[in-house]
Amino acid sequence: MVLPREPSINTLESDSEEEESIVEEEDEDDLTKIIPPQIEDTKRILKARHVLGILGFLGFANVYAMRVNLSVAIVAMINHTATATTNITNNTYDNCPVPTSANTTIKPQDGPFLWDEETQGIVLGSFFYGYVLTQVPGGRLAEIFGGKIVFGCGLLTTAFFTLLTPVAAQTNFTFFIIVRVLEGMGEGVTFPAMHAMLARWIPPLERSKFAAYVYAGANFGTILSLPISGWLCGLKFMDGWPLAFYVFGGLGIVWLAFWIYFIYDTPSSHPRICRQEQAFILASIGPQDDDDRAPVPWLRIITCVPLWAILVTMCGQAWAFYTQLTEMPTYMSEILHFDIQQNSILSAVPYFTSWIGGILISMFADWLLTKGYLSLSTSYKIFNSIGSIIPSLGLLGVAWLGCDRMLIQVVLAFTGAFSGAVYAGSSTNHIALSPKYAGTMYGITNAAGNICGFLAPYAIGLITQGKETLGQWRMVFYLAAGINMGSNLFYVAFASALEQPWSRSQRLSSAN
Repeated sequence: MVLPREPSINTLESDSEEEESIVEEEDEDDLTKIIPPQIEDTKRILKARHVLGILGFLGFANVYAMRVNLSVAIVAMINHTATATTNITNNTYDNCPVPTSANTTIKPQDGPFLWDEETQGIVLGSFFYGYVLTQVPGGRLAEIFGGKIVFGCGLLTTAFFTLLTPVAAQTNFTFFIIVRVLEGMGEGVTFPAMHAMLARWIPPLERSKFAAYVYAGANFGTILSLPISGWLCGLKFMDGWPLAFYVFGGLGIVWLAFWIYFIYDTPSSHPRICRQEQAFILASIGPQDDDDRAPVPWLRIITCVPLWAILVTMCGQAWAFYTQLTEMPTYMSEILHFDIQQNSILSAVPYFTSWIGGILISMFADWLLTKGYLSLSTSYKIFNSIGSIIPSLGLLGVAWLGCDRMLIQVVLAFTGAFSGAVYAGSSTNHIALSPKYAGTMYGITNAAGNICGFLAPYAIGLITQGKETLGQWRMVFYLAAGINMGSNLFYVAFASALEQPWSRSQRLSSAN
């Protein structure tokens, strides 16, 4: 008779470790158990991390202003009279009637450049070729050398080439395109670098609203840049359009001086931070290594299923975003017959509501986490769904409403307010998966998302084929909404808020 073996000490220790690991993972998803109750945050109104948030917000406002100003300035740069062609494919049987109040006498001013539509597409797209290239290197460099220098150098590079843009355009077309590509490369490091900084500076219970504060600068910059660039382009001084580049490029240089003086890579390296705030942040975040040159586990990262969930949903969000950013003004002009002034102002409204809504929704998300009403993974999935589905319904609304100009604007403004919910969803999910490699992982997903976004205008061109009809534009909006909502389903199925085992082991070993 064989007697059952008693468990050995090693077996008991192994079982204990497995149980402890399971408990740790459960606690990790419940953020109310992470922060030690005996360590309180400082009572100061303006904290060191708030300064990071303010300057980060202004930095993103500036880089987005420098990104979108060409979209407005190019109207004043082109000689429309010389490049005018007759649109023989315009169909009136499936189009909206021109309102009697529409101002058809306003003509865009003529600039010095003879660029046809294909050339204009090259000009506007050249920035994004460089933007995609530096996403992953930007995140990795921020993890090694710190986000302060990478983010600062990225914005400085963007500002420098923005200032150089008018000279380059007037010198040589090839030189102009090279300058735009280099400008995109400079801006490409900014989002991954900031993500790496958030992982080192912001306690888990504050990340959703803090990310919303900082990244909402992009919407704020767009809101300011569209009308201000239009106003500058209308001035007679220096022909107007170069001012759109000089003003925002100059603001970038001014911003850099404040960034250099006030910002530091980590709480432990900040000489002026309140010690109580420093202790609170370090206790909340856990062990962090300030200088990481260890080999990156690339295979682990690219085979991480939750990361693929983020990548897929960011692709869907980018497709919908670029459809609205690049094509909605065309729809409003060619189908709804808004004039240039109305178009520039109304195009900014959804970004305004997204800015406000993103902050409010992210504050609500963090409140739910603080109270323990939601686990982190559930919170990510709920708010990412809100930020993906409701704006998609807005695009469907545009398709269904046809020629109702007023109601379409109301729908876009209302549903746009919910697009900022992704800040409490997939946008900050990377930090939970791997604080150590958050910048690199964000670079991977943001690069993929932007590539998907760039494909949207090409697909739209294949659908419309130069024929501006309601039926073809409905197909455009159906496609964007379907891709966005479908990719969100993939995220809900496979996303996770647990730090990955390969990240935890490397982070703890390097910290020790």
